[in-house]
Amino acid sequence: MQLIWLRSDLRVHDNTALTAACEQGPTLAVWLVSASQWRSHDDAPCKIDFWLRNLNALKAQLATLKIPLLIREADTWDQAPEVLMHICREYQVQALHLNEEYGVNEQRRDHAVSDALTQAGIAVHCYLDQLLFKPGSILTRSGGYFQVFSQFRKVCYERLHLGLPSLQRTPAPQASLAIRSDEIPSHVPGFAPPTDSLRELWPAGEDEAHARLQRFIDEAVDDYQQQRDIPATAGTSQLSPYLAAGVLSPRQCLHRALAHNHGEFDSGSAGLVTWINELLWREFYKHILNGYPRVSQHRAFRQETEALPWRYAPEELKAWQEGRTGFPIIDAAMRQLLATGWMHNRLRMVVAMFLTKNLLIDWREGERFFMRHLIDGDLAANNGGWQWSASTGTDAVPYFRLFNPISQSRRFDAEGRFIKTWLPELAAFDKKTVHGPMPTGDLFATSNYPQPIVDLGSSRERALIAFKNLSSRQLKDSPLEHLHRQTHMDYRG
Repeated sequence: MQLIWLRSDLRVHDNTALTAACEQGPTLAVWLVSASQWRSHDDAPCKIDFWLRNLNALKAQLATLKIPLLIREADTWDQAPEVLMHICREYQVQALHLNEEYGVNEQRRDHAVSDALTQAGIAVHCYLDQLLFKPGSILTRSGGYFQVFSQFRKVCYERLHLGLPSLQRTPAPQASLAIRSDEIPSHVPGFAPPTDSLRELWPAGEDEAHARLQRFIDEAVDDYQQQRDIPATAGTSQLSPYLAAGVLSPRQCLHRALAHNHGEFDSGSAGLVTWINELLWREFYKHILNGYPRVSQHRAFRQETEALPWRYAPEELKAWQEGRTGFPIIDAAMRQLLATGWMHNRLRMVVAMFLTKNLLIDWREGERFFMRHLIDGDLAANNGGWQWSASTGTDAVPYFRLFNPISQSRRFDAEGRFIKTWLPELAAFDKKTVHGPMPTGDLFATSNYPQPIVDLGSSRERALIAFKNLSSRQLKDSPLEHLHRQTHMDYRG
């Protein structure tokens, strides 16, 4: 008997571990419910619900292959070796198959499982699956991990020119096993089910993921370069939840894109090339996660930035979290996140830079809040994006580049359509006045819209001074360092 341990790979098509297991013999699948572990990782309730809904769809697909799906509890990952060992003994499993994951805790878990099962005479096989290239295979000439995306992308292009990662064969149905599949839980205690409207925005299953991918390729990808920054339009693929849960693979995305672009990935349709670059950004951040484990331990990639004098401003943080900053584009974006479990990528950068630069609040507060609400929450991408915006990460935006939220709003939501969708109290304002308060007075007095919580000019200067003075500070002198050590060192570590 072969056992596949499903994690962030909730699909039957192009699933490396599943294909390999089925090639070896009769196969059984298992999914572990790890509620306490998920809470410690700040996984969002809507994301857990999305997993469960996709598990239901996957269970039906596995049934067509005659593969039973077991559901077992391993509340924390240190229980995984014992739980899996019990399954292996109960069903005379000869080998465990799993697709690689790259966070520090994930790798520790998998090493512990591998050690325990190997000592018991059970083979463990790990596979590259959620990436195009194995971490450690795209390196600088000196043998290190790339820290600049453009250099990383260049080597990826060189590898892709040599040959594309191939799609895995979908297994054929096996002979029926005398093992019944378990029921998928409707919810996990401690994770409140999301609203019906949020669920309707994100239907589950491989069929839905592929329909969205094809619709994006057919209708939007050629305009992606121009439309992807406009939050009021459906200019992005919105495939990130499906990629994060492994309902869709990056190989499938790449092959579908190339079929549309006559086999080209660095020429042809400018929109499609831009979208492929976004797939490579996803790849880049996961390679960083593997090469620099500290970023999954709640530490800055640029270690000297740990000395930044982040402000303790709980009321301002709360206003940002609840969409009450007095800056319409910021508040509209945050309300979109709270209602849908998703935020437009341009706005993720805008709200992150506002929090870390204008409010000078630690990027870790924003990273954590996002993870607690994102249906597509992915450690590598979320951490990479937040550290980029905060100028603490790899390939980070220069510290002196601060997005002005009003300028960003006027540029990317010129008509105010996105703002008015999420801030109906501003529906009566015209496209010139809806973006923010003018220096001469409050334009929103009659709308019950809040006053700005910060002055953009002086807060920008405050951030510039903090970064300019960074080189003169030492890590031990940071006023919040002791707090970080107490509250953050165990995060994902």
